[in-house]
Amino acid sequence: MSAPAAQTAAQEMPDAAPLLAARGLDVRLGGRPVLRAVDLTVRPGQVHGLIGPNGSGKTTLLRCCYRALTPVRGTVALTGRAVTALRRRELATIIGVAVQEGQSLGGMTVRESVLLGRTARRGWFEPMGAGDRAVVDRVLGRVGLTELAGRSVEDLSGGERQRVGIARALAQQPQLLVLDEPTNHLDLRHQLTVMDLVRESADEGYGVLVTLHDLPLAVRYCDRLTVLESGRVRADGAPAEVMTPQLLAEVFGVAGRVVADGRSTRLHIDGLAEPMRPGGEEDR
Repeated sequence: MSAPAAQTAAQEMPDAAPLLAARGLDVRLGGRPVLRAVDLTVRPGQVHGLIGPNGSGKTTLLRCCYRALTPVRGTVALTGRAVTALRRRELATIIGVAVQEGQSLGGMTVRESVLLGRTARRGWFEPMGAGDRAVVDRVLGRVGLTELAGRSVEDLSGGERQRVGIARALAQQPQLLVLDEPTNHLDLRHQLTVMDLVRESADEGYGVLVTLHDLPLAVRYCDRLTVLESGRVRADGAPAEVMTPQLLAEVFGVAGRVVADGRSTRLHIDGLAEPMRPGGEEDR
């Protein structure tokens, strides 16, 4: 199914029970407020994009969702259970994470790194079986890394390492994928390859929460967008509803418009937004 067709189908589905529900999140880092009263809901079968300018709190919000950071106020629930009440293995069956900073992989090969995704489910000292290896082989094929499986991760480009992180998260076979800038460092072809993979994962029933800087990609592939601005939710909804010319100008400083014709949804960026005139109507 093409991205636009899948996007339309997902939007027409009745609301399923949320995989992730964050409510009233407040976060302070170094005494500075980073998130303020943030709500977020991610459902199965949908790609949910988290967008906003640098410093708006996107990565901080992700870290709260996968329990790497505890908010000073608010709650995060996965499949209806408080994230703080889940054991490590339970958490690994629900959520798979690929983040930009990644983890130190030493001299591991690509295959060994992706196999770590199975370890999250089985434990460090449980032997891997044929089923685990078959899962890894399938995932490597999906992300286009089969030919690099025996290479050291240290020898890969930044974009290839990005795909290794996504593959490791997929190898967990979770219900929810959390991806922090998965297209960062990728050339155009591999950006589209990764986002097609994200779309296919949602079509298979995964929920996907993804941060993106590329606004046209976000509009093209996401079923729902949450826009963060200065640690608050500025807008939340379908891309065609959220990405208004006013929001694009005020939050991102660009002039643009969303065009939806029933078959596809596209964002056209025309250039920088015109500066607001002092005392004009825009100031009210």
